[in-house]
Amino acid sequence: RQPTPYPETLIGHDPEYYLRHTLTSLSAPGTFPEEIFQEYLRTFRSPETIHATCEDYRAGASIDLKHHKEDNGRKIACPLQILWGERGLVGRAYETMKVWGEYAENAIGQAMPSGHFIPEEAPDETVKALLAFFKA
Repeated sequence: RQPTPYPETLIGHDPEYYLRHTLTSLSAPGTFPEEIFQEYLRTFRSPETIHATCEDYRAGASIDLKHHKEDNGRKIACPLQILWGERGLVGRAYETMKVWGEYAENAIGQAMPSGHFIPEEAPDETVKALLAFFKA
């Protein structure tokens, strides 16, 4: 976890390099055709987008942990759907539903036939899972 503006400055120096490296290293070949990549890049050239992305990662290593501790063992009570890529880190390293069972009372979920980028790698399966969850 690096404080602002260090990662923002590094990423902002060459957002195309950063984004291309990140997307291609975490996805199957062909997941992001050039036309789609260019749209991601268009939005990622914004300093605000870069900052928001960095803040999201910072939160996972800071305020999110503080809030979890403050919850004092209380579980998420609302229905919760968990989707993860079976070929991604989560799918390979964790028993995902067992982990989420420790945090949520009413979690359902499934591994998706993808890596890290679930909607991009398995769009039809993602839509099907979301529709089934919201119809329930």
